[in-house]
Amino acid sequence: MPQRTASARWDGTLEEGHGTMRMRSGSYEGPYSFQSRFQEGDGTNPEELIAAAHAGCFSMALSADLSRAGHDATTVETTATVHLELEESGPRIARIVLDTRATVPGISDDEFQRVAAGAKDNCPVSKALAAVETIEVNAELVG
Repeated sequence: MPQRTASARWDGTLEEGHGTMRMRSGSYEGPYSFQSRFQEGDGTNPEELIAAAHAGCFSMALSADLSRAGHDATTVETTATVHLELEESGPRIARIVLDTRATVPGISDDEFQRVAAGAKDNCPVSKALAAVETIEVNAELVG
C-alpha cells in the first residue's frame, strides 16, 4: 500500500509564530497560526485537516459498505466537525461529529443507519483516531 506524506514548518513562538503545512502531492499548501488554531484567524489548522481527512474517508467507506450491502449510493456528502477543548493538561480533540447525507435508491432508513454506523467504526481514519497505541517520534536537531 502507498504511504502518504505531509510536512509542516513552524517559525517563532507559539502565540506569535506562524507556519506552513503542505501535502507532498502538492494538492495543498497553506499557512497556519495560533490564531487560526485556537481563535478565528486566517489559515488552516491541524484539526481542520483531520476533519477533511475524516469526512473524505468516511464518505468513501460508507459508499463502499452500501455497495457491499447491495445498495449503490448516488452521492454521499459528509461534514466532519472536530471539537478542540482546552484542559489542564493542554488542548485535546474531545469529539468529532460526522454529519452525512446520502442518496441511496432502494434502501430502508434502518438499513442505512446500520451501514452508516459500521462505516463510522471501520473507516481507517476513524480507527486511527479511536486509539493510537504507539506514537513514534524521530527527532533531529539541526543547526
